Amino acid sequence: MKTMSPASRSARAFTLLEMTIVIMVLIALMGLGLFTSRKMDEWKLGRQASETLRQVYSAQRMYLADNPTTPVTSLTNALILPYMPGNPTAIPTVKSMANTNLAIKVNASPPVILSDATNIYDPSGNDSDSLWDVGR
Repeated sequence: MKTMSPASRSARAFTLLEMTIVIMVLIALMGLGLFTSRKMDEWKLGRQASETLRQVYSAQRMYLADNPTTPVTSLTNALILPYMPGNPTAIPTVKSMANTNLAIKVNASPPVILSDATNIYDPSGNDSDSLWDVGR
């Protein structure tokens, strides 16, 4: 009967330690991928909100060009709605990161997203990064 020496046996097979290390590396890579995916989803929501704000801002400017004596503070949704692209029936809303609808304040220039009646919603914390705002 042929017996295998310990050196020849370990050269052909993986040890439990090697398999554990490989599994831990794979789990770490999966966790990193999920974290990155979540951050990309947050970034995408912010960019979509920014694009919606730019459309409202453009409609504001077109209305004010046609009505130069109107102050920005007296603008309403009904006044700028005809200037919105695609002829929507209402001013668009944006989704928050908690998946709730947020309103756009149209009587401010540039327009802003409101989390409630008075507070501005901008989870990025920067008012000029083009995420959740019009940008510069």
